[in-house]
Amino acid sequence: MTIANGGDNLSVYIPLFASELQAIMVYTAIFAVMTGVWCAMGYALVNNPLAGSHIRRYGQVALPFVLIGLGLYILVDARVLFQ
Repeated sequence: MTIANGGDNLSVYIPLFASELQAIMVYTAIFAVMTGVWCAMGYALVNNPLAGSHIRRYGQVALPFVLIGLGLYILVDARVLFQ
């Protein structure tokens, strides 16, 4: 999933890696560690005794609304809609 979703970031990564060849391993290590941290946090949240049952029950219904809301927030914050 991480690799598939990273395709739109190529416009950032290619110039960055081209200009900082010696730092590629650092970027890769940080990316791998942070991906693991986010996965562990998600796993802990879903398996939390208080919140986990609600997330498992309503998560699939709420996810589209959360993603649409996040997208609208980003567009409004970037002032794309009001030019």
